Amino acid sequence: MDFTAKSTADNSIPAPSLLVEQNAYLTFAVVLALLPLSLRFYSEYLAYLALGPGGTSSSLQGFLKVKVLGLFALRDPYTPRARPESGGYLDVGPHGLKKREGERPVVRGIAPQRQTTQKSPQTIYNHLTSKIERIADGDESLSVGTSCFEKHGTGLFANPRSEAPEIEPLPAHTSHRCRNEIVHVHGSDGSMHLTLHPADSRAVLEAGWGERHPLSRGGRFERFVPVDFVMVYAPRDEEEVEMVVRVILAARWFVGGKKGKVEAERGCVGEFD
Repeated sequence: MDFTAKSTADNSIPAPSLLVEQNAYLTFAVVLALLPLSLRFYSEYLAYLALGPGGTSSSLQGFLKVKVLGLFALRDPYTPRARPESGGYLDVGPHGLKKREGERPVVRGIAPQRQTTQKSPQTIYNHLTSKIERIADGDESLSVGTSCFEKHGTGLFANPRSEAPEIEPLPAHTSHRCRNEIVHVHGSDGSMHLTLHPADSRAVLEAGWGERHPLSRGGRFERFVPVDFVMVYAPRDEEEVEMVVRVILAARWFVGGKKGKVEAERGCVGEFD
């Protein structure tokens, strides 16, 4: 019997204590390597929660969904799409926008997308929401409710023909967009999202009043938001509420079928309680 061969084979097997020690070192090295990534991930998740409630769940699953969508987000939200052939509501005459004063606010997130600076004071936010309610007051083609996109906050909607038989059907480009939502306002900062005519979207961006939503790329991404879905910055004073209301009326005109341009102005601009 060859005892030498057996002894050599036994010596090649590491002792159990040595294996445990090696595994401990390996585990420690992996944890040490992943720690910065884990801390960054946790920090980003807290920043996501700090934006407040929105259309996406505040759960970890919702956060991961937004992280994936972020891979396809617009890199330049301030540049409008190609100039459209037809005009909009804001680009001529008294409906033009004044240039917004100062720098743009800091904007974070995709869903939710919010301002982190230059937020509306509570009194100004109250003025804005009362204006939206006044736009819909007495108009059977409009209604006010909770935002379909956000699931939170005040939203203005164009009613379908079934709810207001005396008005014309809504155009094909808006009739399937989240219950025909025109605008919704974010209670956490006073900003809002609207669906605009391409010319009006350009006017808003060029005047510094807003930016494109990160997912407003068109094509397959229209399952999330319309191609001319724009974030309009929170008004900081009553004069800025005036300008923002004009943008809301432009969205009403577009989503509502480009009807009632003159009537939309009546009782909505130039009045404060």
